[in-house]
Amino acid sequence: MPVSVPASYVALAERLADAAGPVIARHFRTRVEIDDKDDASPVTIADRQAEERMRAILEAEVPDHGILGEEYGTVRADAEWVWVLDPVDGTRAFITGMPIFGTLIGLCHRGRPVLGIIDQPILRERWLGYAGAQSTLNGRPIATRACTSLANAYLYSTAPAMFTDSLAPRHEKLARVVKNLRWGGDCYAYGLCALGHVDLVVEASLKQYDYAALGPVIEGAGGVCTDWAGKPLDLDSDGTIVAAGDRRLHALALETLAG
Repeated sequence: MPVSVPASYVALAERLADAAGPVIARHFRTRVEIDDKDDASPVTIADRQAEERMRAILEAEVPDHGILGEEYGTVRADAEWVWVLDPVDGTRAFITGMPIFGTLIGLCHRGRPVLGIIDQPILRERWLGYAGAQSTLNGRPIATRACTSLANAYLYSTAPAMFTDSLAPRHEKLARVVKNLRWGGDCYAYGLCALGHVDLVVEASLKQYDYAALGPVIEGAGGVCTDWAGKPLDLDSDGTIVAAGDRRLHALALETLAG
């Protein structure tokens, strides 16, 4: 039986986004110091301060819940409810002044994502999706669009480097048969898919905090979001993602990616 997300948790997720947004906006298009993490990905004071703010709220309001964050790790990983935080998804876009990054806030129940927020604090756009409800953009119900042919599909992927040697040829095969492939977008591309402007987002090498918030937003708008094998996403997924606005298109994409 599908889990019901308490209204108080939905409201809490919105408060987390409300808290993180001003912190991030304050540092946008300023000369922030950029550090490189062990995996060579960049991080700034905006990432750290925004996650600190969100974690403080969670520790105060739901101290028995788990937290998995990009910058400060995991506590209570075995909790029934686990919040998954990526304060700035698309840090490279953020540090180059491009407003297509976003704050990702996911909530998982027994390892399965059941709520997601994609928040773009500069454009003031917020996607919200959770189990049993239609996804919204700034409170307005949204829906994906119909697309039953790869030849008519618009595909987004963030960067070629995310595809390993074994996955790159499979992604290239898909790219050759869609109508248009655009690189870039980060989490913003998923918001556009939920809004009905993009048909497919296909990625790999994602971490839990990169994808946990995305599925509920896509699915609540009428789409589908799985790994490349067609399995539902959870905290043990392999980091491959196929998000589609149309279930028929999703099936065709999986077939093509299978080789």
